[in-house]
Amino acid sequence: RSDREIVLTAVRKNWEVLKHLEDDVKSNREIVLAAVTQNGNALEWALGDLSSDREIVLAAVKRHGRALQYAGTDIRSDREIVLAAVTQNCRALEYAGPDMKSDTAIVLAAVTQNGNALKYAFRGACLNRKIVLAAVTQDGWALEHALGPFKSDREIVLAAVTQNGCALRYAHDFLG
Repeated sequence: RSDREIVLTAVRKNWEVLKHLEDDVKSNREIVLAAVTQNGNALEWALGDLSSDREIVLAAVKRHGRALQYAGTDIRSDREIVLAAVTQNCRALEYAGPDMKSDTAIVLAAVTQNGNALKYAFRGACLNRKIVLAAVTQDGWALEHALGPFKSDREIVLAAVTQNGCALRYAHDFLG
């Protein structure tokens, strides 16, 4: 297991090999990059500062957006990485840094893929009419996660119930 070429060949064949290797191998940049390129979830077993290595994390989230949960705290606020993650899987927004959960472009990318990603957005983004409208247009059920004023906004409620009539349950009684 100490022959780099053999280990690299094994990891390229099956990324899950990484989780069974010694710690010094899990902190080898080339080996971890090979693993995350195959499956982003391999980032979970990266050691040292590799979970904050921009190239490795970007490769991981492009393959599996939710691999963002295994990334270092600081890199979860890297706009390019978070955008790649939510574009691949809207639920990656759950693991994004706080500033990214309020970023209009990031949240919009997530909710246009799945309106219910609105539940992971911070208040600032939830006050953005364009974001809420995009969310309920994609999935009417997203009205559940909209803030109060939008639950009585005629255009937003209409978009939500047009997509899913059952979304009416989340609308306020008065539609002004």
